[in-house]
Amino acid sequence: MTIQSHGHEHELEPQYGLPERLPASEKLLWQGSPDFAAVALQVFHLRKVAIYFALMLAWRCATVLADGGTAVDALVALSWPLPLALVALGSLASLAWLTARTSVYTLTDKRVVMRIGIVLTLTFNIPLRTLSGAALRSSASRGDARCGDIVLQLKGPDHIAWLHLWPHARPWHLAKPQPMLRGVANANEVADQLAKAWAAINQAGTVHSPVSAVPASPDSVPAADTRDGRSAPRWQPSPT
Repeated sequence: MTIQSHGHEHELEPQYGLPERLPASEKLLWQGSPDFAAVALQVFHLRKVAIYFALMLAWRCATVLADGGTAVDALVALSWPLPLALVALGSLASLAWLTARTSVYTLTDKRVVMRIGIVLTLTFNIPLRTLSGAALRSSASRGDARCGDIVLQLKGPDHIAWLHLWPHARPWHLAKPQPMLRGVANANEVADQLAKAWAAINQAGTVHSPVSAVPASPDSVPAADTRDGRSAPRWQPSPT
Protein backbone atom coordinates (compact mmCIF):
# COMPACT_ATOMS: atom_id res chain seq x y z
CA MET A 1 0.00 0.00 0.00
CA THR A 2 1.39 3.39 -0.98
CA ILE A 3 1.23 5.94 1.82
CA GLN A 4 0.82 9.58 0.90
CA SER A 5 2.62 11.96 3.24
CA HIS A 6 1.89 15.67 3.61
CA GLY A 7 3.81 16.33 6.80
CA HIS A 8 5.47 14.29 9.51
CA GLU A 9 2.49 14.18 11.88
CA HIS A 10 0.24 12.65 9.18
CA GLU A 11 2.77 10.51 7.33
CA LEU A 12 0.92 7.29 8.20
CA GLU A 13 -2.40 8.35 6.68
CA PRO A 14 -3.47 5.76 4.11
CA GLN A 15 -4.87 8.64 2.05
CA TYR A 16 -4.31 12.33 2.65
CA GLY A 17 -6.93 13.77 5.02
CA LEU A 18 -8.75 10.45 5.40
CA PRO A 19 -8.61 7.70 8.04
CA GLU A 20 -8.75 5.05 5.30
CA ARG A 21 -8.61 4.85 1.54
CA LEU A 22 -11.80 5.63 -0.30
CA PRO A 23 -13.59 2.54 -1.56
CA ALA A 24 -13.78 2.06 -5.31
CA SER A 25 -17.48 2.97 -5.24
CA GLU A 26 -16.81 6.43 -3.75
CA LYS A 27 -15.54 9.41 -5.75
CA LEU A 28 -13.41 12.24 -4.43
CA LEU A 29 -14.97 15.55 -5.51
CA TRP A 30 -12.91 18.16 -3.64
CA GLN A 31 -10.31 18.45 -0.94
CA GLY A 32 -8.79 21.50 0.69
CA SER A 33 -7.66 23.24 3.86
CA PRO A 34 -8.69 26.52 5.52
CA ASP A 35 -7.03 29.66 4.21
CA PHE A 36 -4.55 30.97 6.78
CA ALA A 37 -5.49 34.63 6.34
CA ALA A 38 -9.20 33.85 6.62
CA VAL A 39 -8.67 31.87 9.82
CA ALA A 40 -6.41 34.54 11.32
CA LEU A 41 -8.81 37.40 10.59
CA GLN A 42 -12.20 35.75 11.05
CA VAL A 43 -11.62 33.07 13.67
CA PHE A 44 -8.89 34.58 15.82
CA HIS A 45 -9.75 38.21 14.93
CA LEU A 46 -6.11 39.15 14.47
CA ARG A 47 -6.90 42.50 12.84
CA LYS A 48 -9.24 43.55 15.65
CA VAL A 49 -6.75 42.54 18.32
CA ALA A 50 -3.97 44.44 16.51
CA ILE A 51 -6.14 47.57 16.35
CA TYR A 52 -6.92 47.22 20.06
CA PHE A 53 -3.26 47.00 21.00
CA ALA A 54 -2.38 49.90 18.67
CA LEU A 55 -4.99 52.10 20.36
CA MET A 56 -3.78 51.11 23.83
CA LEU A 57 -0.16 51.85 22.95
CA ALA A 58 -1.11 55.15 21.36
CA TRP A 59 -3.11 56.08 24.46
CA ARG A 60 -0.11 55.25 26.68
CA CYS A 61 2.17 57.46 24.56
CA ALA A 62 -0.38 60.29 24.57
CA THR A 63 -0.70 60.05 28.36
CA VAL A 64 3.07 60.33 28.85
CA LEU A 65 3.29 63.32 26.50
CA ALA A 66 0.28 65.01 28.14
CA ASP A 67 2.00 64.71 31.52
CA GLY A 68 4.99 66.64 30.18
CA GLY A 69 7.17 63.74 29.11
CA THR A 70 9.38 63.76 26.06
CA ALA A 71 9.24 61.52 23.01
CA VAL A 72 12.00 59.42 24.58
CA ASP A 73 9.89 59.01 27.72
CA ALA A 74 6.97 57.89 25.55
CA LEU A 75 9.14 55.27 23.86
CA VAL A 76 10.44 54.05 27.20
CA ALA A 77 6.85 53.71 28.41
CA LEU A 78 6.30 51.23 25.57
CA SER A 79 9.29 49.10 26.55
CA TRP A 80 7.16 46.42 28.24
CA PRO A 81 3.63 46.65 26.75
CA LEU A 82 4.87 46.57 23.13
CA PRO A 83 6.69 43.21 23.47
CA LEU A 84 3.63 41.76 25.24
CA ALA A 85 1.40 42.92 22.39
CA LEU A 86 3.73 41.40 19.81
CA VAL A 87 3.79 38.09 21.71
CA ALA A 88 -0.02 38.04 21.86
CA LEU A 89 -0.35 38.77 18.13
CA GLY A 90 2.31 36.21 17.29
CA SER A 91 0.52 33.58 19.38
CA LEU A 92 -2.77 34.21 17.58
CA ALA A 93 -1.06 34.10 14.20
CA SER A 94 0.64 30.81 15.16
CA LEU A 95 -2.67 29.27 16.21
CA ALA A 96 -4.23 30.35 12.92
CA TRP A 97 -1.33 28.88 10.94
CA LEU A 98 -1.48 25.59 12.85
CA THR A 99 -5.24 25.41 12.41
CA ALA A 100 -4.94 25.91 8.66
CA ARG A 101 -1.99 23.52 8.35
CA THR A 102 -3.47 20.62 10.30
CA SER A 103 -7.05 20.78 8.96
CA VAL A 104 -8.23 19.03 5.83
CA TYR A 105 -11.76 19.05 4.44
CA THR A 106 -12.80 16.34 1.99
CA LEU A 107 -15.97 16.17 -0.09
CA THR A 108 -16.90 12.93 -1.83
CA ASP A 109 -20.07 11.91 -3.60
CA LYS A 110 -21.26 10.32 -0.33
CA ARG A 111 -19.91 12.29 2.61
CA VAL A 112 -17.98 15.20 4.05
CA VAL A 113 -14.86 14.33 6.04
CA MET A 114 -13.27 16.81 8.45
CA ARG A 115 -9.79 16.02 9.74
CA ILE A 116 -9.11 18.65 12.40
CA GLY A 117 -7.06 19.17 15.54
CA ILE A 118 -3.65 20.69 16.32
CA VAL A 119 -2.52 18.42 19.17
CA LEU A 120 -5.18 15.70 19.12
CA THR A 121 -6.33 14.86 15.61
CA LEU A 122 -10.03 14.08 15.16
CA THR A 123 -11.73 12.89 12.01
CA PHE A 124 -15.46 13.38 11.50
CA ASN A 125 -17.28 11.47 8.76
CA ILE A 126 -20.55 13.22 7.91
CA PRO A 127 -22.67 11.28 5.40
CA LEU A 128 -24.53 13.54 2.98
CA ARG A 129 -27.78 11.72 3.80
CA THR A 130 -27.51 13.04 7.40
CA LEU A 131 -27.52 16.69 6.26
CA SER A 132 -30.76 18.63 6.34
CA GLY A 133 -29.13 21.58 4.58
CA ALA A 134 -26.05 23.72 4.22
CA ALA A 135 -25.36 27.45 4.25
CA LEU A 136 -22.74 29.42 2.36
CA ARG A 137 -21.39 32.49 4.10
CA SER A 138 -19.24 34.62 1.82
CA SER A 139 -16.33 36.65 3.19
CA ALA A 140 -16.78 39.40 0.59
CA SER A 141 -18.62 41.62 3.06
CA ARG A 142 -15.65 41.27 5.42
CA GLY A 143 -13.12 42.33 2.81
CA ASP A 144 -12.08 38.90 1.57
CA ALA A 145 -13.71 37.87 -1.69
CA ARG A 146 -11.45 34.83 -2.09
CA CYS A 147 -12.90 32.65 0.64
CA GLY A 148 -16.12 31.65 2.33
CA ASP A 149 -17.49 29.41 5.07
CA ILE A 150 -19.79 26.45 4.47
CA VAL A 151 -22.08 25.50 7.35
CA LEU A 152 -23.44 21.95 7.56
CA GLN A 153 -26.84 21.44 9.20
CA LEU A 154 -27.33 17.98 10.70
CA LYS A 155 -30.67 16.20 10.77
CA GLY A 156 -32.65 15.39 13.88
CA PRO A 157 -30.80 14.51 17.08
CA ASP A 158 -27.45 13.97 15.35
CA HIS A 159 -24.82 16.36 16.64
CA ILE A 160 -21.12 16.77 17.38
CA ALA A 161 -19.93 18.45 20.56
CA TRP A 162 -19.10 22.11 19.97
CA LEU A 163 -15.78 21.88 21.82
CA HIS A 164 -14.75 18.96 19.61
CA LEU A 165 -15.48 21.01 16.50
CA TRP A 166 -14.12 24.44 17.46
CA PRO A 167 -13.00 26.45 15.57
CA HIS A 168 -14.69 24.49 12.79
CA ALA A 169 -18.15 25.24 14.15
CA ARG A 170 -20.72 27.93 13.45
CA PRO A 171 -20.36 30.67 16.10
CA TRP A 172 -22.96 30.93 18.88
CA HIS A 173 -24.77 27.69 17.99
CA LEU A 174 -23.98 25.75 21.15
CA ALA A 175 -27.19 23.79 21.81
CA LYS A 176 -27.10 22.16 18.35
CA PRO A 177 -23.59 22.70 16.96
CA GLN A 178 -23.21 23.03 13.21
CA PRO A 179 -19.93 21.94 11.60
CA MET A 180 -18.35 24.64 9.44
CA LEU A 181 -15.77 24.42 6.70
CA ARG A 182 -13.73 27.51 7.47
CA GLY A 183 -11.96 29.77 5.00
CA VAL A 184 -12.69 27.66 1.93
CA ALA A 185 -11.13 29.02 -1.26
CA ASN A 186 -13.55 29.18 -4.21
CA ALA A 187 -16.37 28.54 -1.75
CA ASN A 188 -19.08 29.07 -4.37
CA GLU A 189 -17.73 26.22 -6.49
CA VAL A 190 -17.37 23.91 -3.48
CA ALA A 191 -20.93 24.74 -2.36
CA ASP A 192 -22.14 23.95 -5.86
CA GLN A 193 -20.45 20.53 -5.74
CA LEU A 194 -21.88 19.89 -2.28
CA ALA A 195 -25.41 20.72 -3.39
CA LYS A 196 -25.16 18.46 -6.42
CA ALA A 197 -23.74 15.58 -4.38
CA TRP A 198 -26.45 16.04 -1.74
CA ALA A 199 -29.12 15.98 -4.42
CA ALA A 200 -27.72 12.83 -5.99
CA ILE A 201 -27.76 11.03 -2.63
CA ASN A 202 -31.16 12.22 -1.41
CA GLN A 203 -33.22 12.37 -4.58
CA ALA A 204 -35.22 9.39 -5.75
CA GLY A 205 -36.15 8.60 -9.31
CA THR A 206 -39.46 10.41 -8.85
CA VAL A 207 -37.86 13.85 -8.73
CA HIS A 208 -39.03 15.69 -11.81
CA SER A 209 -36.25 18.20 -12.40
CA PRO A 210 -32.55 18.60 -11.58
CA VAL A 211 -31.50 20.70 -8.60
CA SER A 212 -30.18 24.18 -9.17
CA ALA A 213 -27.02 24.57 -7.12
CA VAL A 214 -26.05 28.07 -8.20
CA PRO A 215 -25.98 30.50 -5.26
CA ALA A 216 -28.43 33.34 -5.73
CA SER A 217 -26.42 35.62 -3.46
CA PRO A 218 -23.12 35.64 -1.54
CA ASP A 219 -24.97 34.32 1.52
CA SER A 220 -27.27 31.47 0.73
CA VAL A 221 -28.88 28.36 2.11
CA PRO A 222 -30.56 25.38 0.46
CA ALA A 223 -34.31 25.51 0.92
CA ALA A 224 -36.76 22.63 0.74
CA ASP A 225 -38.43 21.75 -2.53
CA THR A 226 -41.29 19.44 -1.62
CA ARG A 227 -43.15 19.14 -4.89
CA ASP A 228 -42.82 15.36 -4.72
CA GLY A 229 -42.72 15.01 -0.97
CA ARG A 230 -38.93 15.00 -0.78
CA SER A 231 -36.49 17.74 0.12
CA ALA A 232 -34.00 18.96 -2.43
CA PRO A 233 -31.49 21.79 -1.96
CA ARG A 234 -32.22 24.98 -3.84
CA TRP A 235 -29.89 27.90 -3.10
CA GLN A 236 -31.64 31.08 -2.01
CA PRO A 237 -30.76 34.14 0.11
CA SER A 238 -30.19 33.54 3.80
CA PRO A 239 -30.37 36.10 6.63
CA THR A 240 -27.24 34.61 8.25
